[in-house]
Amino acid sequence: MDNDSPQYYPKQGPATSAKGPQPLTGPAPPTEHEMSVGLRLAIYLFPVLFCYFALSFVIGAFGNIPENSAAYPFAVFVQELLLFLIVYLPACLMARLENRPVGVYGLPVHGFLGKRFWQGCVIGVAEIAILIACIAAFGGYSFGTLHLQGSAIFTWSLYWLLFFLVVGFFEEFAFRGYVQFTLAQGIGFWPAAWILSLGFGALHLLNKNEGWVGAAGVATIGLIFALALRRTGNLWLVVGWHAAFDFGETFLFSVPNSGAVFEGHLSNASLHGPVWLTGGAVGPEGSVFSFVTMAAAALFVHIAFPPRKEA
Repeated sequence: MDNDSPQYYPKQGPATSAKGPQPLTGPAPPTEHEMSVGLRLAIYLFPVLFCYFALSFVIGAFGNIPENSAAYPFAVFVQELLLFLIVYLPACLMARLENRPVGVYGLPVHGFLGKRFWQGCVIGVAEIAILIACIAAFGGYSFGTLHLQGSAIFTWSLYWLLFFLVVGFFEEFAFRGYVQFTLAQGIGFWPAAWILSLGFGALHLLNKNEGWVGAAGVATIGLIFALALRRTGNLWLVVGWHAAFDFGETFLFSVPNSGAVFEGHLSNASLHGPVWLTGGAVGPEGSVFSFVTMAAAALFVHIAFPPRKEA
């Protein structure tokens, strides 16, 4: 067991000194009466899955809102917000049952909009900008004319910033929050990260126009996000990174995001050329350059955030 993330691997056993046992400063050590990993996951996942299927049923009962409807942006924002609450609120319950602060599952309140979050935003914008620049250098991207004018630019940019912030909260906590924390205690951090990252990529195959290359890219970035979690001890860096990359892809550069093209993009941009270059209908995530930029991002995380030593 390495010691670069004490938040995820608190030292076990009572602390002692010449004066006898001392109180622990972190989460309480496990006892013989503590719930097993499997039971904790089952208790957590039951309300998550129940609420998810209930939400899906309600959405299906009312019918899908057309994408060109004025109510569509608000509806999808509320949907993403509800999805985040579905995975986060049961974790708050588990924190009470496990006698832990809910922040140990990856989103400590003191880190909200803090340094790590803004560092992640910078990394996310830089990654998508470099990726688009690589595609454009080989003639595969054109910015085109402006699709939005006047106040619509501000309105849609604000909407997409908030929307993708919620998406970052939901997807990162769903795949690298409570489940990652708990599963890691049973099988180890990296086996858990591999399982969840592969699942993260597989679920993206359900997206319209998504392909195996794009899904492989999603699984790869999931592992890189897991590395960032391991090195920083929480999810704030990757929440900002995730949100900023999606914002740049969807709004700033106006290209498909995991196979989907959304209304309210900045320009009439276009991708043209071979699929290996542009990613085709999947978008830049399916480009060969996506794996190059992800490798560079992983190297940056490795250098910029070295393994942490326990106090």
